[in-house]
Formats: sequence, structure tokens, C-alpha cells
Amino acid sequence: MRSACNPLDYYFYYYIVNIGVFMLVKRTMSKNVVSVSVPGNREKVLDLMRKENKAVLPVVKEDTDILVGLVTRSDLINNPDEEQIAMLMTRDLVTASPSEDVTEVAKKMIENDVRRVPVVNDDGELVGIITSFDLVSKALTKMTVDDAVENYMITTVPTTWEKAPLNVAFESMNQFGLKSILALDDDAKLSGILTETDFISEIEIISERSEHSSTVGTEGDKWSWDSTSVLYIEKNHLKFTDKVVSDVAVGNVEVANSKTKVSDCAKKMKSLNIEQIPVIGVEGDLVGLVRASDLIKALVE
Repeated sequence: MRSACNPLDYYFYYYIVNIGVFMLVKRTMSKNVVSVSVPGNREKVLDLMRKENKAVLPVVKEDTDILVGLVTRSDLINNPDEEQIAMLMTRDLVTASPSEDVTEVAKKMIENDVRRVPVVNDDGELVGIITSFDLVSKALTKMTVDDAVENYMITTVPTTWEKAPLNVAFESMNQFGLKSILALDDDAKLSGILTETDFISEIEIISERSEHSSTVGTEGDKWSWDSTSVLYIEKNHLKFTDKVVSDVAVGNVEVANSKTKVSDCAKKMKSLNIEQIPVIGVEGDLVGLVRASDLIKALVE
């Protein structure tokens, strides 16, 4: 005897096949979230990021799960003089609810140019985090999108010589406002890729103290004493190791063809556990870079 069909199951099936993907945030988010609490300092964040290989850490109020901010690697790099997490973190947050549909979260990511969104319950407590990679690997891979990646990729991509010092490559990446840079060999062929994570592993914060003095005397009084004031200024700056790009870059880079279907590219990202793939043209030349944050646009179109 044939069992009765659950109307809700039929609706989900119809939605996925004919419209797109229907999936709640709570089914897609990471629940085991690594977070940091305030009060705390830069060293605490940096150690945790390196240990857990995280680019972003949600910040919660001490002894609670109440979300109060988000601190990123960029926050640490761009503010070397700031020590306190409370001053480093972003307070104006984009958040999601466990009961939201993933397409709504994709819209939030695109509109706010973010790749990671903390998930909070009705009490403002941190219960998870969802990333653009989660949306690609768990939602987009369930869709059939025949559109080519050339319609989603970015074409202005920073590149650097594989023998360039790390500090030079880092500055080149920053000029583009991106989180990765492609390495080229002596023949201008793609030889590797570096991300912000690779750079931060090779950075240390150096503190330097400088002395500034000024002498002030009383004009016209030969018996007066000149007074000298001394100001000591301590400033932090980033110092990279002496390695070159090829020492740190990930080699054997996986690539996609400009005509690769979005669905196939999403599946490749998932299988390789990577968030970005360089794109080559029909003649084998580098033409762009496609990231998970680019592909999620297919979820809302």
C-alpha cells in the first residue's frame, strides 16, 4: 500500500525543483562557534585565530552568550596600536535568525558586503555563524545553475611576483581591498595564491619608541634657564618575516574555466573546501577570480 504524501514535503520538493533552494539558517549554520569575550586584548584574539584558523571571531559579553561585536583579522592588521578588543571590534552588526531562509541571509551578505553573519536567538545570544561558503556548499550545490562563472567573477585581481617580499605582496593586496592575491612565476603564469590568513601567520607586532624634544627659553633674559621638554612616543607596526611569496603561497592552484557552470564551480569549492578559485579564459590566460561571496548572488537571482 502506498503511503500518503506529506504536503509539506511536496512543497519543499516543488520549491527546490521549480524555484530555487529552500533551507533554514539553523540547518546550514555552524553551531560550534569559536568566540572571544570582552574585556580582553589583541593577543588573546590573535592566539585564538591562529590556533583555530579563524578569520573572524564573534565577541560576547564575559560569562554570557550575548553577542556584542565581531572582530576580524583586518581589524587587527589595520589597527596595530589598539590593544583592547572592545576598541577593535565592530559593533554595528548584521545578524541572522535561526528561522530565516538562507536566501534572506545571502541578500544581507550582498547588500552589506560581508562574508560571515552571526546567528542569534530572540534574547540576542550567539547560537551559530553562517558564511558565504556555507551557503555555497550546503545550498547552492543543491541547485542547478547553468550560468557561467564569468558572469559572477571579479576581473580586477591583485597579482604579485612569486619572489616578492611578503610586505610588498601584502601592500599590493590591500590596495585592491581584497583578502587574497595571486602569485605569478617568471613567465607570468599562475603559481600560487595567498590569503589574509597566510599573511597573518607571518606577522608580528613590533613596538618602537621614539624621542621628541623641544627647548624653550625666555626671550631677552640672559639669566633665564632654557627648559627642555621630552616626549616619548610608542608606536606599533607590522613586521613580516623575511620569507618571499613562494615560501608561503599555496601552490597547485585549482582553477575554473570562464565557461564553467556556477553549479559545477560550487561543487568544486565544496569538494576542495576552498572559498575562491582563479578563473582562466579559453586560451588559458588568467581572467578573474570567483569567490563564494560572488556565487551566492545566484541564490537571490
